Amino acid sequence: MSEKITLRVGEALVAGGPPGTAAEPEVVIGEMEGPFGTAFANLMGNQTKGHSKVLAILNTDIMVRPPTIMVSKVTVNDNRYTNILMGTVQAAIANGVLDSIRSNDIPKDKVNELGIIVSVWLNPSVSKDDDLDHKILFDIHRRATANAIKKAVNDEPSIDWLLENQEKIVHKYYQIPYLHILHLLLKKNKSTFIYINIEKGKK
Repeated sequence: MSEKITLRVGEALVAGGPPGTAAEPEVVIGEMEGPFGTAFANLMGNQTKGHSKVLAILNTDIMVRPPTIMVSKVTVNDNRYTNILMGTVQAAIANGVLDSIRSNDIPKDKVNELGIIVSVWLNPSVSKDDDLDHKILFDIHRRATANAIKKAVNDEPSIDWLLENQEKIVHKYYQIPYLHILHLLLKKNKSTFIYINIEKGKK
């Protein structure tokens, strides 16, 4: 990514931890000198109750580079949730940004020219979990941030990959008809016999 860019977009999902710890950031990366920089400044100045925009920091008084704004996808109205979002997750995102520089997904010589906007998903259930493992939560959001940045700067997935795999992929939360599920399984040559009761909707 040595060339001047206007804007790149990426997302990632990292799950596999305890309930509520999955991360699904969406990132926008762009040159501060241009329309992205204007959008970045507008976000910082246009604060909205429940969706405050804050910079990703390693610790109080230590902002990362490229400058990175966090925007919550969830309306924040709970103090405990706020403390987790603006603590564990904020630090995780900051470290994920730096990881992307260590891996050279973002060249070190570009960090003062670029900015990053991260749309953050943090499950509201974390504020009710008295046994929340902050280390796991931190690691997952850190990895998801780095993955999203990597995909953004490398234009992943490519259009060729998307066109090739379009009919093979089903959205995780798409309420897919049972007959279509059977059709997909047969296409994949699954040998396991599956009985689907279409009338009752049971497998």
